Amino acid sequence: MNQSENLLTQIEKRNYKAIARAISLVENNSEIGYQLLNQLKINYNIPVIGFTGPPGAGKSSLVNSLLKKLSALGQKIAVIAVDPTSPFNFGSLLGDRIRLSEHFNDENIFIRSLATRGALGGLTEKIIEVTDLLRSANFDYIIIETVGVGQSEVEIAGLADTTVVVLVPEAGDEVQTMKAGLMEIADIFVVNKADRADADRFVKNLEILVHEKPASSWQIPVIKTIAIKNEGVDDLILTIKKHFSTNNINDRKNLLMTEKAMRLIINHKIKHIDRIQLLNDIKKEMQNNNFNLYQFVLKKVKEL
Repeated sequence: MNQSENLLTQIEKRNYKAIARAISLVENNSEIGYQLLNQLKINYNIPVIGFTGPPGAGKSSLVNSLLKKLSALGQKIAVIAVDPTSPFNFGSLLGDRIRLSEHFNDENIFIRSLATRGALGGLTEKIIEVTDLLRSANFDYIIIETVGVGQSEVEIAGLADTTVVVLVPEAGDEVQTMKAGLMEIADIFVVNKADRADADRFVKNLEILVHEKPASSWQIPVIKTIAIKNEGVDDLILTIKKHFSTNNINDRKNLLMTEKAMRLIINHKIKHIDRIQLLNDIKKEMQNNNFNLYQFVLKKVKEL
């Protein structure tokens, strides 16, 4: 049995050390990582739940509370916490050590922080591969918490089976500016910190916005929570289960997978190109006053 096959066997047994190693191999574009991805047996029946929303909405507190509830029920949960990238080592800047540290010793919960590494959309370049790895490990739920950059977080809506947009009562003005984007990505709205002033009015305004959306088989619910008191979380869990069971067709997922497939195909096609040799060729060609970059590229393409 080769290294990737052995690792795959351990992943299917939900061995957390093996899962962590596999994620690192995939993130670093190693050959073993590529072999592993090609051998995955992906279970698409595992719900992937995305939590997004503006900074300060209490996403981490809400995920914490959700984890407590699900773990108490004996559920196995994998959490991907997507963090900003450190400018010094390109690693995760905040890290799961801060946000989810109370769950480190919970055998029902696997946590991994991933750095965005400059990726747009609030996610990270390898998020699809990491999600597929976790879908091969027989978890009951996979939770993805994004960095919280607001309207630009559209990728999560394509990746997740259920996208939860977390807001706070003070976000009224922000919601107006983000309205189109939020309506596009939200499957469930959560108004967290609902014990604050104007929470009920904010919920009503959200419900009005929801009803303005064209009719579909899923009417977007608005749920009030107070995450630090574990209030409203049971209702959220039931709503997530209900949404997943409706088997809504997620066209956004097809588009996201198409874009990912394009990137993988391009990377595969160009992986044998020597950048240093390309640099030297360009240096040589640019000594010619008639150098044309597009003709140069076309020539290189024909050589592939």
